[in-house]
Amino acid sequence: MNYSGKVEFAHERKIRERNKGYYRVLHWPIWIWVFFLAPGPMTFSLFAHGFSAGNLTWLIVVLAGTGIAGLYGQMPGVEPRPYILRFDEDKPNPLYRRICYTFAWNAVLNFALLNLVGLVLAAITGVWYMQQLYQYAYLPLCVTILLLGALGKLPRVGQSTKGEGTERRYFYGSVWAATVAQTVLLLMWKLLPMTSLTKHQGDYIKLAVYVLVLALMGLAANRGLLLRTRPILPGESMVAD
Repeated sequence: MNYSGKVEFAHERKIRERNKGYYRVLHWPIWIWVFFLAPGPMTFSLFAHGFSAGNLTWLIVVLAGTGIAGLYGQMPGVEPRPYILRFDEDKPNPLYRRICYTFAWNAVLNFALLNLVGLVLAAITGVWYMQQLYQYAYLPLCVTILLLGALGKLPRVGQSTKGEGTERRYFYGSVWAATVAQTVLLLMWKLLPMTSLTKHQGDYIKLAVYVLVLALMGLAANRGLLLRTRPILPGESMVAD
């Protein structure tokens, strides 16, 4: 593999036999957020119209489900001890890891892609179709991503953990890019009018900035400049989060 960015070596990483209590608790909100986002149209309604009774009901369900899973150590990072100690070890990937990371990929890819399509359509037509996109396109895309996860075709969701040293960087790089870009987009949504100046200049600005942030964060992740985006090269033991 030709790679000129920053790397980590497995034998240089500190090994821990158990995950501390605060470490496990701090990972819980991550999975709350991942599963809370799963019903896309409801999530779109949350950001467009505010918190509703449906959002509250679903949040309670997610809190209960992830809380029970956390107590039994059935979510990544919430286990009593790290599951992966050697990144190149051909070890079975537990079902809970495959499920969690599959839904995490949906949260990363689905929203980022639909928002990009919505921005492109707005820039071309001057009309926003975000509600229609989330109503009609979210579910097919979600099903496709979940199917890819079930088939083990996404990073970190395969049958084996052997590729963890490189697959983790693809996952965290995508998380960095999608999270930062959509946060910036939300700020622009609030600061710039929906249909501003002549030729919908506000729409063009949103699209340009969104794509630019995605590209810059992707480049930074590719170079290993962001947390957990460096490939881990062969060596002794490691702990994968």
